[in-house]
Parts: sequence; structure tokens; C-alpha cells
Amino acid sequence: QVQLQESGPGLVKPSQTLSLTCTVSGGSITTNYYYWTWIRQPPGKGLESIGYVAWSGSTDYSPLLKSRTSISWDTSKNQFTLRVSSVTPEDTAVYYCARGFTCSGYLCSADYWGQGTQVTVSS
Repeated sequence: QVQLQESGPGLVKPSQTLSLTCTVSGGSITTNYYYWTWIRQPPGKGLESIGYVAWSGSTDYSPLLKSRTSISWDTSKNQFTLRVSSVTPEDTAVYYCARGFTCSGYLCSADYWGQGTQVTVSS
């Protein structure tokens, strides 16, 4: 059973960098052919895909966020990390990590999800 758990600060100040880590258990993040994804849901809105790091280490991002976003991984810890720079209150959302099993561009269908973590951008 694959499990994912998000961790990171719940409050970030405007213009700073949001950083969240997803720890994966029950499976390796280098296993072919999975995509380790980040998704967010702003208050009152739908799910928004942010991007992924694939089993190969390649990445892809939402065009809307690409200029401010990076996703990296640490295979020794079986973790992957999201960073979003220059955040504004519009980046306030519940952030989820998930395992994608098929993707079209940066959009992936996911079968295992973390529980989600609230991130608020406020001074």
C-alpha cells in the first residue's frame, strides 16, 4: 500500500518561497512508470494541477505556474519537494501530493493521494 504524506509550513508571507515535501512509503519514487505530482485546491475552487517529477527524474509544470515553480526529489529519502517562489495570497490553498499513473502533459490521473496540507499566504 503506497502512502504519501505532505509536510511543511502552514503559513508563508507574501513574496517568500513556499516549500512542501512529500514523503512516500510503500513504494519507491523511482519505480517505472509513475509520476509524483503536486495538486492544489484554493478555497472555494476546484483542483489545480501544479506539476510532477517522473520516475526518470524529468519534470513538467503547469504553464500558469512554471515560472515560479520547481519540483525536485531526494531518492535516498524517497521524498519529492515543491517550491513556489514569490507567493501571493492567491497561492493560498490545500496542497496535495499524489502518485500519477498516466499523464497528458503536466496533467496526471492519480491513484494514491496524501491527506493534503493547508498553506496560507498572509503577512
